[in-house]
Amino acid sequence: MLEEILKTVDFINENTQGFKPEIGIVLGSGLGGLADGIDVQHEIAYEDIPGFPVSTVKGHNSKLLFGSIGGHKVVAMQGRFHYYEGYTTAQVTFPIRVLKYLGIRFIILSNASGGVNPDFHVSDIMFITDHINLLPNPLIGTNDDRIGPRFPDMGEAYNKKLLQLADDIAEKLNIKVQHGVYLADTGPSYETPSEYYYYRVIGADCVGMSTTPETIVAKQCNLPVFGVSVISDLGGKDLHCVVTHEEVINAVAKAEPKLVAIISELIRRSDEIQF
Repeated sequence: MLEEILKTVDFINENTQGFKPEIGIVLGSGLGGLADGIDVQHEIAYEDIPGFPVSTVKGHNSKLLFGSIGGHKVVAMQGRFHYYEGYTTAQVTFPIRVLKYLGIRFIILSNASGGVNPDFHVSDIMFITDHINLLPNPLIGTNDDRIGPRFPDMGEAYNKKLLQLADDIAEKLNIKVQHGVYLADTGPSYETPSEYYYYRVIGADCVGMSTTPETIVAKQCNLPVFGVSVISDLGGKDLHCVVTHEEVINAVAKAEPKLVAIISELIRRSDEIQF
């Protein structure tokens, strides 16, 4: 696998004049507008990048963007890949490995998710403190010890230093945020009321169809993770709701300016953290 990663890294370096990003960002459903805050210097379509899948989901623009935010060089995935698109979780997470070998110090993972915590509201921002992974583990198969250990520890899947800094930023910006556990299932159908209820019972605060495989691979690569969800809908045993992808994107759009402000400031102040 390492040879495939390095081949892709070489291609990207050749097409960005050796641009060296410090921070990686994955922009989830409806969050592609975060790219508007990037002073873009280079962009590459996924379909042109060796080893990259192509996103087939509305709201994902399928581009790798290179630029700067708050004086820091960033690389942003404008759209991600999902298991439900027919890719394996190893394919879904290949770009995370590539970003690691491009030299990033940490990665920001964002997503839209359905809220199962009764205290949540649509368009809430939730910082992810932990996760429950119900997708196939991306590390299944032959392990390349040059990339990371066979059995990576997941005791701190989401970096506490990044979380503390993000909390401080949200407080200073007077932006209310939630904290909770993100659960990932396969999708692409949205969950039944009983499934929402079950996920709440086992400890989830929200549910989505991504992120956890990316976090697992990042941890194996010793790459610190900050995760954030926008609550796009609410579900539960006693709630009757009809969820559409358009409603998800609209709900996320309401939270996007606040999320942009938090992430931009997190990047600007990232030098305060020593990993």
